[in-house]
Amino acid sequence: MATAESLVAQIQGLSSNAVDLGLLSIHLKKADEVLHNESTRLLAFLEQLDPTLHSLGYLYFLEACTSGPVTNEQARRLVLILSRFLTCCVADQIRLASEKFIAVSKRFKDQVLMLEVPMRGVAPLLEAVKKLRSSSEHLTALHPDFLQLCLLAKCYKTGLSILEDDIFEVDQPRDFFLYCYYGGMICIGQKHFQKALELLHNVVTAPMSSINAIAVEAFKKYILVSLIQNRQFSTSLPKYTSSAAQRNLKTLCQPYMELASSYSSGKVSELETYIQTNREKFESDNNLGLVKQVVSSMYKRNIQRLTQTYLTLSLQDIAKIVQLSSPKEAEMHVLQMIQDGEIYATINQKDGMVRFLEDPEQYKNCEMIEHIDSSIQRIMTLSKKLTAVDELLSCDPLYLAKAGRERQRFDFDDFDPVPQKFNI
Repeated sequence: MATAESLVAQIQGLSSNAVDLGLLSIHLKKADEVLHNESTRLLAFLEQLDPTLHSLGYLYFLEACTSGPVTNEQARRLVLILSRFLTCCVADQIRLASEKFIAVSKRFKDQVLMLEVPMRGVAPLLEAVKKLRSSSEHLTALHPDFLQLCLLAKCYKTGLSILEDDIFEVDQPRDFFLYCYYGGMICIGQKHFQKALELLHNVVTAPMSSINAIAVEAFKKYILVSLIQNRQFSTSLPKYTSSAAQRNLKTLCQPYMELASSYSSGKVSELETYIQTNREKFESDNNLGLVKQVVSSMYKRNIQRLTQTYLTLSLQDIAKIVQLSSPKEAEMHVLQMIQDGEIYATINQKDGMVRFLEDPEQYKNCEMIEHIDSSIQRIMTLSKKLTAVDELLSCDPLYLAKAGRERQRFDFDDFDPVPQKFNI
């Protein structure tokens, strides 16, 4: 039976090339039980290994070391070792034992949370994500953990760096749900509401056989962000939403549905009364900050509607129509909306008059042409990806078997008849 000492010698001798690493992987798998039995004395052996040269062997030792309960004092020492390993290890080696690498990385996250220092885990876990994934299109089991640390450490910009990647390959559905949910929260933190809507929409409409807590919490935020970004919320979910979500989400998020209904009335006083009545509910859901932004967005929506009716209007009248407390407050809202590009207007400071203007963008400058071109290129790439996925799916034995079973459920009577004549 292999001992820890002999394994160290094997690791040092079999880490130089792909063939040797294949043999080493076999030895380490056989010795895994031995390593776990000797887990309490393995930390000393790590000093004989280099995490850069001996990444695979180092990983097996490290996984065994961290498999048991860890005290705060032990966590302080392990966090330093794990941080160095995640930063220095070689991707090609750790992918030979990806499950162990995921386990070690998750334990590292748990330990920085135990020590209440999530900031210390952000950079190493970002490196872990990059080394584990096969490409930027691959969603790993570590993506959600990395985004969770970014949230807790308020490192929103670092989290955005991962969210910019287009995902086409997912290992586990739960990872996808959490990735989109945490990603949506990070985008909310950066006020990137359009991207947040996209991610939360993915959670709400993703295939699910039964409703889950992640989808419920995502739907609550989806309603609020829709009101903030779009100034409206559509109560009907897309047809491709799962039947479980269609049946349950609106009922489970009733206070938020009622909030959206109150918002649609356009009356600020009614909305504020409703929010005050349900304040405890929104606070317990940690959504009170977003709810307050919904109130602010209603003022903006009401100001935006004025641009469709009036060419000029005094700040005094704007404050009265929109239900703001003073012309000064109306001026602040108008200025912010002009700065954000939500309306086009000028304010005459002498007489307090606001003049609403047309959109000055002519859509023919170089910057706009480049933006349109890059959008077209991205859509073409996406189209090719979808075609490839469709071809793979159409050849999948499981899909073909299911499609065969489903086909007999349909009959010609299920389809609309061909019209006999057309009315033009």
